[in-house]
Amino acid sequence: MALTFDYKVRDQSGKLVEGSLEGDSLPLVISRLREMGYLPVSVTEAGSKGMKTEIVIPGLSDRIKPKEVAMFSRQFATMVDSGLSISRSLAVLSTQMENKYLAAKIREIRDDVESGATLSSALAKHPKVFDNLYVSMIQAGEIGGTIDTVLKSTSEQLEKAVELRRKIKGAMTYPIIVLSVIGIIVLVMMVAIVPIFKNLFKTLGGTLPGPTQAVIAISNTLLSWKLLVVIAVVVAFIIAFRRWIKTEKGRLIWDGFKLKPPIFGPLAHKAAMTRFASTLSSLLSSGVPVLEALDITANAADNVIVANAVRATKTGVREGKPFAEPMKEHDIFPNLVIQMVEVGEQTGALDEMLQRVADFYSDEVDQTVDNLTSILEPLLVVVMGVVVGSVIISLYLPMFDYIKLLKS
Repeated sequence: MALTFDYKVRDQSGKLVEGSLEGDSLPLVISRLREMGYLPVSVTEAGSKGMKTEIVIPGLSDRIKPKEVAMFSRQFATMVDSGLSISRSLAVLSTQMENKYLAAKIREIRDDVESGATLSSALAKHPKVFDNLYVSMIQAGEIGGTIDTVLKSTSEQLEKAVELRRKIKGAMTYPIIVLSVIGIIVLVMMVAIVPIFKNLFKTLGGTLPGPTQAVIAISNTLLSWKLLVVIAVVVAFIIAFRRWIKTEKGRLIWDGFKLKPPIFGPLAHKAAMTRFASTLSSLLSSGVPVLEALDITANAADNVIVANAVRATKTGVREGKPFAEPMKEHDIFPNLVIQMVEVGEQTGALDEMLQRVADFYSDEVDQTVDNLTSILEPLLVVVMGVVVGSVIISLYLPMFDYIKLLKS
């Protein structure tokens, strides 16, 4: 016996259409609606109130990590591609998210969609979770009727961004650990060992060498109330620095500085080019207009230097210039990027060329991280030896003088 299902769908113009349809099962009805050219939003059996309660596995924190958003997007894309409606997919996912806070957001989005809102407008209500880039890509998919394809592309974009962030953090982990160990060793020496030598030197008398006096002065500072002053100064400096880099001028100077160091500068530059090319490629392939795509790419950039260069490129394109021409005026864009953009523009495959650029620089980031590890290991060992050795030598310098006095 055929069942009756109430549905909410969007036609090719994006208009919300409601009605009812008979069918043997929910998947068959959804498939039939798709064949009719509709995008299913909500399909429920007539007379059924649907599932109103959500089972949420509590998370350890109410923070939503980019990795969790990427996982949600991948699962969402798979469900929509398999034939489930947007509303049903969101209902299922809200019960599967381990992060309670993310699950609540998904339920709110589902409620908005069932009330007649578009998916993009529902997502836009949660900018801390789904940024402008995410919303714009979904909106382009809704307009073009390729929501399932765009969801896949969006999930891939997020996964690449998460992986890029992981690589950069991986490159920073080793030096941070080693420098922390050096700091702990020096602190222990200053607090526990130097005072022993200081008492010995008082007993023996005489004038201490300059390096020894400096080490003892540092030790005395760490063991006295002056340490509180030092901590207060350091904390004040950190707070002032963080406020400074939030200003327009401070952010510009700081982001420019991050691209200059001989070791980490090239890594930051390559990561910025990966993010720029990947973001712009995803937007263009999703059907977002060029000018809007450039604006979103600029807002999504983590570096003001890159963002300003992208906005200048947008201005040039708006004035009718070829895409690559305004890019040549900015040193932040390597010749490889400019040449690939020129080829893409001439062949009509700009999104494909940008994706190749993103893949190239992603591989470069991998190689740079591997090289950094091999370079930093011996360098940090030398730093550790110099720092610890300098403290030890400073403590033993007076002993050499005492030995000379005894011999004479």
